[in-house]
Amino acid sequence: MITVEKGDPRDPEAIALLQASHAMMQSLFPAEDNHYLGIEELCAPDIRFFVARREGATIGCAALALRNGYGEVKSMFIDPAARGSGTADLLMQRLDTEARTHGLPVLKLETGNSLHAAHRVYARHGFAECGAFGDYPEDAGSSIFMEKRL
Repeated sequence: MITVEKGDPRDPEAIALLQASHAMMQSLFPAEDNHYLGIEELCAPDIRFFVARREGATIGCAALALRNGYGEVKSMFIDPAARGSGTADLLMQRLDTEARTHGLPVLKLETGNSLHAAHRVYARHGFAECGAFGDYPEDAGSSIFMEKRL
């Protein structure tokens, strides 16, 4: 059984997932197109960090950044061995619930243009492409922007 709970980005298992995610992003996209948050940034008061666990092992993570008027999905990553297990769906449901708890009207995200499996997960959860938001440039290279009204 997979559970999703609040997590600590400094936990060794979370760090391992985040480092794997960062390494993957660095291998796929130029440095200027990588917009992930570092470990310490994920510990900020405006970030809600969650982990998915199966049999005690951390197999996925995701964060919700509380922004002015919206929530931003950050640091969504599933251990490759756990992909296809429904972990991403459980994390997305938790982020949605957390955003609603904070009264946010919309969820937004930035993702890489070649991350097709991620695009399918986001679309399945009601996200559609939109323009750049926040501090992201309109011509953000390999970025795709998506949003979901809550």
